[in-house]
Amino acid sequence: MKILLLSAGLGTRLRPLTDRMPKVMVQVAGKPCLQRHIENFRRQGIEDFAINTHYQPEAIRRYFGDGSQFGVKITYSYEPILLGTAGALTNFRDFFQDDSFIVVYADVVADFDIKPALQVHSSTNSGMTIALDNSRDMGPRGAVFFEGHRVRGFIEKPGRELEGAAINSGFYIVKPEVLGRIPEGFSDFGKDILPKLIKEGKVSCFMHRGYIFDVGTPDDLKKAGDFLRKT
Repeated sequence: MKILLLSAGLGTRLRPLTDRMPKVMVQVAGKPCLQRHIENFRRQGIEDFAINTHYQPEAIRRYFGDGSQFGVKITYSYEPILLGTAGALTNFRDFFQDDSFIVVYADVVADFDIKPALQVHSSTNSGMTIALDNSRDMGPRGAVFFEGHRVRGFIEKPGRELEGAAINSGFYIVKPEVLGRIPEGFSDFGKDILPKLIKEGKVSCFMHRGYIFDVGTPDDLKKAGDFLRKT
């Protein structure tokens, strides 16, 4: 299985930390967010990674190189103009054309487990399977309405808690057929792709049981670091 780690974000709320590095390279308890993802998925048997870049791309390339020092292979893309969470895949159409693959928003700290995702993805025959987070802080993330393993509705960044909804954690398993639904140029999963697939009944979900931290602000970064140092 292959994976795309979305890494093109600017991290403006973390300035001045991100004045000289991408958000995914900010260290949490001694390691960049991006390294934590690579190590987590490598432990689960994934060795073929794709990383999209935009802001300070050389900081990522210098640190990870071709991935061999981490026991993986890394393929990069560079976006002169941001393409969005879905649009990033247009640079990797050939890379992901053969089988279902994973997409992860890499600017979070999480212990994503691929086993439950794969089980749901296989049993529901969905175009996409998304991991849900049952925490209550919906502000910066999408709200997902679901019944069993089937997603029934989605609201991107509602800014408040919504009854009966869980949070989109930013971990997807995607079938290659979805690549054909992504237009050239900027495209966002939450705004442009998920609503259409949900309307067609092609999105399934499962509840993520581990930890996940948004590290978008200095306070968030401290909370994540404190948690990891205790585990």
